[in-house]
Amino acid sequence: MSDLTLKQCQEIVDEWITTVGIRYYSELTNTAVLMEEVGEVARLMSRLYGDQSFKKSDEQYNLADEFADVLFVLICLANQTGVDLTEALGRNLDKKTKRDSQRHANNPKLKEG
Repeated sequence: MSDLTLKQCQEIVDEWITTVGIRYYSELTNTAVLMEEVGEVARLMSRLYGDQSFKKSDEQYNLADEFADVLFVLICLANQTGVDLTEALGRNLDKKTKRDSQRHANNPKLKEG
């Protein structure tokens, strides 16, 4: 599954949902599931890179798998709402490039030092 495009990812997830998953959860349910998955990433990040220590229940973690859970549900929501993620990401990067063309370059907090 290496070198997949976003379009291919959207197609693969849709195929999986309609065959293995039977059908999509409602958009509202998937939004709640997305928040749950993001929370799991946040919990791991706070333990791996922050000040919190691991609990027994956190010892079996896989950050890559948690990221993939977030991506999967986000792709489900994009499919359900008719969003082409390739187009959306392209437009978003264009917007950020225009808006932030000098902002980050002039930010002293981002300079090496």
